[in-house]
Amino acid sequence: MEKLLPLRTMKVNRVIGLLLLVLLISLSINNAQVPDSQLLKQPPQVELGGTQLLKINSSITGQEYVFYISLPQHYSDTSKTFPVIYVLDGQWDFALMNAIYGDQYYDGFVPRAITVGITWGGANPDYDKRRSFDLTPTDAGQPSQFGNGEKFLSFIKKEAIPFIESKYRTKNNERTLIGSSFGGLFTLYALFRESELFNRYVLTSPAWAWDNGSLNKYAEKFSKTTLSHPVTIYMSVGEYEDVSGFERLAAALKGYQMKGLELEATVIQGSGHAGTKPEGYNRGLQYVFTRKTINVNPAVLNQYVGTYEINPQLKIKLVKENDRLVAIGPDNTNITAYAETEEDFFIKGQYLFIHFEKDKTGKVDGFQLHQFAGDIFVKRMD
Repeated sequence: MEKLLPLRTMKVNRVIGLLLLVLLISLSINNAQVPDSQLLKQPPQVELGGTQLLKINSSITGQEYVFYISLPQHYSDTSKTFPVIYVLDGQWDFALMNAIYGDQYYDGFVPRAITVGITWGGANPDYDKRRSFDLTPTDAGQPSQFGNGEKFLSFIKKEAIPFIESKYRTKNNERTLIGSSFGGLFTLYALFRESELFNRYVLTSPAWAWDNGSLNKYAEKFSKTTLSHPVTIYMSVGEYEDVSGFERLAAALKGYQMKGLELEATVIQGSGHAGTKPEGYNRGLQYVFTRKTINVNPAVLNQYVGTYEINPQLKIKLVKENDRLVAIGPDNTNITAYAETEEDFFIKGQYLFIHFEKDKTGKVDGFQLHQFAGDIFVKRMD
């Protein structure tokens, strides 16, 4: 005879059965309302608009590399060429630099430039491992993990730069190299070994003391060279890092007193190792792309003094104050215009550039105003 289940067990089984029935009904209803394709579909990933991706296999390092590329405003103007900003550790810092560059360009601090982030390709690359290998100039006694910097620099010189310059309209010898931590170490190494490759360097929190100060031997040799072109360097470190060591590094570089070398070194208050990058890259771009200004003969400035009409509702006056050209708006706001040439002026912190033009008689009849939104001709009224 079949054994009967206890009453309590029967009740439990009945409850479980009812719950399973409710669950099945619920799933049936949900599946009837939502197609299977939508149930399995994931939201799309965020992508950076206006960017491109290229890959290259290096015959020097045997490694695949990926380039993230952002083209500047008006790149479609085929008559123009552009400087290139190369960013190490593109897997992390390309998006950051893309945003920072956009802000600095909008404020008129940097020119139109191509931004290239360099990172490692292949299937599931171990970024920490690859960067430790490629970005260090010496192996610290562990050649399987560190010390591929010489080959990586050769890849940059012989493969990466020629590859980018074959694909895009780049300006001759107008290159910037940017890196942080190991990337900052490699940026210094590139300066010391191949100073002709780049004319601008931005680095934050450099691992300057790597391998018992092995960088010093390259720095010493660099100090005895003659620069083939002017070099501008910006470097920074966080307040909570090795500030004293960083300051010794900066003092040593300045002590070389090399003709054509300009250096700015700053300590970012309230910042640690990784946090130096946003402000360091921001200030670094401003510094290395600082526009050179000149003093213009007061007699030349007098030619520009007058009233100009931007539109029927907006007129400005240009006056000369302390041998500077000053714009006065309708609300009496004063803005100083700084001269790059006798005809070209700019406003600091704004995308406003002025180029004065003359009529056939040689009198100034207005200026071209270059704005972020476009260019207009501003006519002189008097």
